[in-house]
Amino acid sequence: MTIKTIQLNDDAFKLASGILFVSLFASAALQVSNWSMFATLRVSPLIIGIMMGIGYGNTLRHHLPQQWVPGIIFSSSNLLRLAVIMYGFRLTIQDIASVGMTGILTDVIIVSITFVGGTIIGIKVLGLPRRLAILTAVGSSICGAAAILGTEPVVRAKPYESSIAVGTVVIFGTISMFLYPLLFKSGFLNLSQQTYGLWVGSTMHEVAHAVAAGNAVSPEAGNIAVIVKMLRVILIAPLLVGVGLWITKFPDPKETETEDNNCHKKTFPWFAILFIVCVGINSLKIIPSNIVSIINSLDIFFLTMAMCALGMETSIEKAKVVGPKPFILAGILAIWLMTGGYWIAKVMTAINL
Repeated sequence: MTIKTIQLNDDAFKLASGILFVSLFASAALQVSNWSMFATLRVSPLIIGIMMGIGYGNTLRHHLPQQWVPGIIFSSSNLLRLAVIMYGFRLTIQDIASVGMTGILTDVIIVSITFVGGTIIGIKVLGLPRRLAILTAVGSSICGAAAILGTEPVVRAKPYESSIAVGTVVIFGTISMFLYPLLFKSGFLNLSQQTYGLWVGSTMHEVAHAVAAGNAVSPEAGNIAVIVKMLRVILIAPLLVGVGLWITKFPDPKETETEDNNCHKKTFPWFAILFIVCVGINSLKIIPSNIVSIINSLDIFFLTMAMCALGMETSIEKAKVVGPKPFILAGILAIWLMTGGYWIAKVMTAINL
């Protein structure tokens, strides 16, 4: 056996050891998410995973084998891309058609304004690093933690930046999940169940938030909310392509890790294209539903692994340097989504395209 072969086997062992360690963390996160206190609130295993990862990363990280690090990094990057691709099997073109042009245009308008406005406010007004401003805006405009995970490799964000962005989703998404149904039941909003579902689906941070807030009013509102929300998920693909092209053409000199021009050539998110391909395959119904169900379960596990690994790579000390600005930005966007999204949903329902 040559020295090169021995080295390859050693590297493979280190990689496998780290991946196994992260998978155990993800398994624990999935179990915790099924506890009644979390299941009732519909807390995603992704959120629990990153919190567990952060806890480990800032306590025991330096007391455990360094040989696990390659597997942790692999889980937060390569495995993450695979999970985003597989997410496409949750959606179909038929879902898009079911909400019609009203749902499609409502999502496009709200996502565009939220992302562009959030990024500009974050960079120009609050002085946030471009990466962090984009991640926070994406988390609010598309689909929370999953969108942040998908955007993280495109903008080449640092782990603590992604964790901060996810934190904003946890706080404001949870607040909205409880507040929306209360506002509807108060009668103050004067919304039909259809318009309420459109409002929830087009403005809620996480899919789980949309499910909870929609079904808190009625099954009809819940169904509309979920479909409109999943349509927003599809918009992650063109958004990632656009962000990748923007970052490639207009590199930020302040981001030291992108000083090498070759890095910019790697920012085009090909996995976003494969995500759309998976949506197309799923729409053709050529894969048995039980197989699709297995793929979706595996995808949740991979996403949870990625969140755990991301948390493990997060340093609270580094996060403290950023301060409260990301949460201020997320708060501004949450208010916009609640108020601006309300009026857009009402107008689009009235037009009824």
